Amino acid sequence: MRAAVLGAATGARSVTPIAALARSGHPGLPALAGPWARRLTTAAALGELVTDKLPTTGSRLAPAAFGGRLALGALAGYALARGHRAPVVVPVLAAVVAAAASSYAGAAWRAAGARHGLAFPAAIAEDGAAVLLADSAVR
Repeated sequence: MRAAVLGAATGARSVTPIAALARSGHPGLPALAGPWARRLTTAAALGELVTDKLPTTGSRLAPAAFGGRLALGALAGYALARGHRAPVVVPVLAAVVAAAASSYAGAAWRAAGARHGLAFPAAIAEDGAAVLLADSAVR
């Protein structure tokens, strides 16, 4: 279940779950264990929160962006499973499916917000959901 939650967060903000894993000191990926990894992933996640609001930012459903979200979701599911010394196949699949569903749901949410003149508040709400989901999954 926690892998699916991380996947859902990945569909909303692709780097946020990786940053949450690094900040929590989660042992699933040793490369995320050091202070520099925490700083870099947090900076990347914050940068994504900003660039997501720019009018030049492309669709998360574009093939490269969508594939990246699926790959980062898989990585998050893998790291979570490895940190708990659990088999990785089911968590990785759960995270990927949740990342895909969340990507489409987030795009629909943002489109609805834009139609009602609430694009920025919708984006901020999605930011909050992604951070809360990721943080709750790694606790």
